[in-house]
Amino acid sequence: MSSTTESLPFTPEEAAPPRNTAWRRFRRHRLAMLGAAVIAVLVLGSVLGPFVIPYDETYIDILHRFAPPFAGPHVLGTDELGRDMLARLMMGGRISLAVAFTAMAISMVIGISVGAIAGYYGGVVGAALMRLVDAVLCFPTIFLLLALAALVQPGLGSITLLIAATAWMEVARIVEGQIRALRERDFAVAAEVLGASDRYIVFRELVPNAIAPIVVSATLNVAKAILLESYVSFLGYGIQPPVASWGNMLNNAQIYLTSAPWLAVMPGLFITLAVTSFNFLGDGLRDALDPRMDQP
Repeated sequence: MSSTTESLPFTPEEAAPPRNTAWRRFRRHRLAMLGAAVIAVLVLGSVLGPFVIPYDETYIDILHRFAPPFAGPHVLGTDELGRDMLARLMMGGRISLAVAFTAMAISMVIGISVGAIAGYYGGVVGAALMRLVDAVLCFPTIFLLLALAALVQPGLGSITLLIAATAWMEVARIVEGQIRALRERDFAVAAEVLGASDRYIVFRELVPNAIAPIVVSATLNVAKAILLESYVSFLGYGIQPPVASWGNMLNNAQIYLTSAPWLAVMPGLFITLAVTSFNFLGDGLRDALDPRMDQP
């Protein structure tokens, strides 16, 4: 078995745990439960918050520029133009989380497809696909992303596609190892003997049996996408003002670190909470879906 498969917390030869058992394990993981709760609050706040608070993200209150948090009508203060920080954080969360979830979905589709084809067919096809994966992995992700971002017009759609294009390789390696281990199992051989097509065997038989590590990888990919969007927007290549994202809010705040530190602290705190919560959630899902963690 490849080193990629050996690094996984469980192997495809082990049966997936019953749903109620996995849920029981997940509930015992307190940090994962906390992470799930924080993610729920962030998502609900980003979706519903802009409709609840009295200001929108573009409203300029010139009389309260640089208002500190909890010292006036603006709960979390205002920025250099007098815009409400809470409103911008909620709208920025809507943009950053939308980019992260969409990029995760696209990267998972690419990674699962490449990994499943490479693992099922093996031989020259599998070797060529995995060498492509290895070649792309040789480049540091952030530098590859910045190089690609410099070549396209910055925007919501382009940054989403660029993040997805630099985040599918790890998924492909995991799926390739899982599919390669599963393709000789009895159920896969039986489907082939009965005349099932390759596509049916790969995507209806093999991939569903490798769903546990795929789910964990998807969760961690969301955290990675949030960070990548923040990096690129912070450096000016991502989401462009006046559209708010947590990354470009940090970019705009860097010249006010000494005079108005809350302009950087607030978006930095939201990024930290989101990324940490998704990592905790991924850890909890890994433990919950690991058959060897079953205890009486």
